[in-house]
This record gives sequence, structure tokens and C-alpha cells, in this order.
Amino acid sequence: MEELLIDIKQCSICKEHLLLGPRPVAVADPESKIIIIGQAPGTKVHASGIPWDDASGRQLRKWLGVTNEQFYDKKMFAIVPMGFCYPGKGKTGDLPPRPECAPQWHEQLLSKMPKVELVLLIGMYAQNYYLKKEAKRTLTETVANYKAYLPKFLTLPHPSPRNRFWFTKNPWFDTEVIPELQKRVKEMLPNT
Repeated sequence: MEELLIDIKQCSICKEHLLLGPRPVAVADPESKIIIIGQAPGTKVHASGIPWDDASGRQLRKWLGVTNEQFYDKKMFAIVPMGFCYPGKGKTGDLPPRPECAPQWHEQLLSKMPKVELVLLIGMYAQNYYLKKEAKRTLTETVANYKAYLPKFLTLPHPSPRNRFWFTKNPWFDTEVIPELQKRVKEMLPNT
């Protein structure tokens, strides 16, 4: 695992497409119980090198019902985004994750984490990649049908503050999905 993570940190397969250059961000351990597969780091995470070190990360930790210390315990949470580097800015937000990352690295990483009990698929890119034809037509439908993917996967929207309108339009997410997420995470946390 350590050699693989070193290889990932040195990855530059798509460097010509990255305005800020490569800075792969991923965390994994053979003991990891939960894998968080999100989109790609934003500019703040690119600068710090710490995954989910932004407003989205604070919201995600709140959803999970965990402290920062618990969240950054790699034996508990592996963080494996669809794209390991900041992809750049688009017209309405960040660009999609680079398509080279997941096929290059995900299978290798996941094969070295035999104790995984839950994979959180955050956002459309992760859901479409992992659920393939099982993903619904829209992110909202896929998240609303989260029970169909359990116990292996739990589908979530991106916790970005930019998605506040989605959360307002879909109050069932807070009342149905978040309690299920917190229950499952709590069952896997040590000493609970």
C-alpha cells in the first residue's frame, strides 16, 4: 500500500491538463473501513494537500457525525476521489475530475483494502463510474434510491455550499439519508 500511495503522489499522467499542476490527494490504509469517493480536490485542498479541508469537508463530517480526528483516521476512512488533482475552473464551478485517475488507480487501491464495509459515492461522477447502469437518470434519483445500493454503497450528493438549493428542494435527504449514514458509520467506529 505504501508503495502504491508513493506512486500516486508522484503521478503526472495528466499534468498537461492541470493549470495548477499535479498534486494528487488520496488517503488509504489496508485497515480502512469506509471509502469516501468524491469528485476531485478544490483549490483549497490543492493548496493544503489535506483532503476535504474546506467548507464541503466540514459539511461532510457533520453528515457523517464524526470529529476531525475520526475523519482523518485512515484506518477508518480512506479518501479516494475520482480525480486526485484539482482539475481547474469551468464556467459554473470546477471542471469534472480528470478521466485518467480512476481507471489508473482505483482498482489497485481498492484491492489493498480488504476490510472495507462501506463505500460512499459522493456526486454524479462517482455514482456513474461505480454503479454504471444501476445509476438512475439523475443524481437526485440515485440518491433517493440509496437503499438499492446498500450495504456496499451509499449514494450522496456533494456537500458543497453551492448545492444549498438542492438541499432545500430535497428535505427527505436530511430526514432519511443522513440518519442512515450516521447509523452505519457509528456501527463501524471503534469504541461505539
